[in-house]
Formats: sequence, structure tokens, C-alpha cells
Amino acid sequence: MILTLTPNPSIDRTIALAGELARGQVQRVVSVTSQAGGKGVNISRASVSAGEPTLAVLPAAKDDPFVIELLAAGIDCRPVRPAGDVRVNLTITEPDGTTTKLNSPGATVQPEDLEAMATTLLARAPGASWTVLAGSLPAGAPPEFYAQLVRRLRECGAKVAVDTSEAPLRALVDALPDSAPDLMKPNGDELASFTGGDADELENDPALAAIAARTLIERGVGTVLATLGGNGAVLVNAEGAWHAAPPPTTVVSTVGAGDSSLFGYLLGDIRGLPAPDRLALAVAYGSAAAGLPGTTIPEPAHLRTELVTVTVLGGSA
Repeated sequence: MILTLTPNPSIDRTIALAGELARGQVQRVVSVTSQAGGKGVNISRASVSAGEPTLAVLPAAKDDPFVIELLAAGIDCRPVRPAGDVRVNLTITEPDGTTTKLNSPGATVQPEDLEAMATTLLARAPGASWTVLAGSLPAGAPPEFYAQLVRRLRECGAKVAVDTSEAPLRALVDALPDSAPDLMKPNGDELASFTGGDADELENDPALAAIAARTLIERGVGTVLATLGGNGAVLVNAEGAWHAAPPPTTVVSTVGAGDSSLFGYLLGDIRGLPAPDRLALAVAYGSAAAGLPGTTIPEPAHLRTELVTVTVLGGSA
């Protein structure tokens, strides 16, 4: 089972424009879609599509339409008493795939709200193949929440993956090795934020990205999956480093691509695939998501894993 925590879930509303976004102008909209989302929720959604058991932990009332939508989609969830209404995130997509996101902060949480989520997660983590901490933290949460939760999860023997950014990522890195998860999934911007490198250079140079990711391995992280947008991803662990180039993809929306990549890796691990094949599956999922509209999470039929090219990077085993 893949157990996910989405501490700051969102209703993801996507507006597809007929042309380029122009500030201050009236523009035509091609379509508007809305879906219950958040990074952990997206991973659980991908898990259901792949036929893998999953359980999503998130703050929401049991009768909230958000929860009802997830249950209707076959996503088993454990809603925890929320601090307020589920926030709404707005995504604007242009015909060339350019994506603009407007994310609201959500309700302000209290310490007891965070502890309720942590307790619910800790009770189920020992029985999970992976426990995933994903996304931003709600207003009022200390940046150290993930770092502290990783330590508690490690104490109960859970296998932990983390995908976050900004202050929570910085706090996690600052607390290494005590807070080291089994897997981290930064992108180029996030790698640059704690290595001091240039985000564009890291995204365009897989070897450079692997060197940056290696600093996390040296500080106790088990594996780093660094997604590089159109340049695929690199995978680094104690045994080596690999780069996977994605198949040709017409980008429609990048929303959910990173979440899909992380799920692809987790799925490969659960299936016992070697590291290069786990990376290939991750990139196949991420590129498939980029080719789908809005927050659509790919299904196995969307994958073109055979078109992903994996190469060994220098210094790899």
C-alpha cells in the first residue's frame, strides 16, 4: 500500500485559454475543469489507476464534497478534522503548454490539527510499502513539520518519501541526517535552493543535477529523484547515478507531472524493478502527465516507457 499525506489539499481548478495570457485583457476560455487535488492526493489517484492499494490522509470533513469525490473515484481516504474549508488553487494553461498557477494558502492550522494528521498517519505507516509526505504546509504550520514527522516515521520502521519545497524543504535539509527520508523528489529549482546552484543550469545539465543531488545522499538521504522538466530526470543513490530522457511529448499542462513521476518511481520500487527501470517508469509517468490537460493523472495506457532512454552518468556503478 502507498500511504499519502496531503496536509494542504486543494480543489484544483484549471482554465484553458484559447491564446496567450494577456494581463489586463478580456480573453476567451476553452474549458474549465475542477478536481480534488494536492500532491499526495494525485499520487493516490495514480495508484488507483495502476491497480495499487492506497490510503490518503488529509484534513477535510467526512461529508465534504472533496472527500466524496475521492471516494467516488475509488480513493480510500482518512479525513482528519480540518481547520477550515479546503482551499482552491487556480491554474491557467496556454496553448503552448505554458502554465500559470495561483495557489491560495488555505485555513490556518493549530498544533492540535497537525498532531491529528501525524497520529493518523503514524498508526497506518507500519503496514505501508511507502509513506509519502507531499506538498506545501498549511498556514500556521512550522516549517519543521515534515522534518519532525520523518523522524517519527523512521522510529516506527516506515519507508518515507518526501516531495515539498520552499521553507519545509529548507527545514528538512537543515535537519539532515536525522530527518533523512528514504526518497526525496526535488526539481531543478528546489535543488538550486539548497545547493546554491543555478536552477536553469541544473535543469539543462543532468550531470550537474546529479552532482547536486549527490550532496543529499552524502547527508543520509537514501535516494534522490530529481525531475528536470523537459530534460527528464536523474536518479542518484549510493550505488550510482542515471539520467532518463523522456519520449517526444507535446506539453499540454505540467500540473501533476512531478507527482506522477514520483508515483512512477514508487510503483517501480514496489514491483522490484532495478534502479534504471524505476527511473524510466518515473519519467514515462511524468511525460504522460505533461501531455494531458489540467490536473489529469495518467493511467498505464498513457505510458510510453519503451521510448524513455536511460543512460549511466559518470561515477555510477
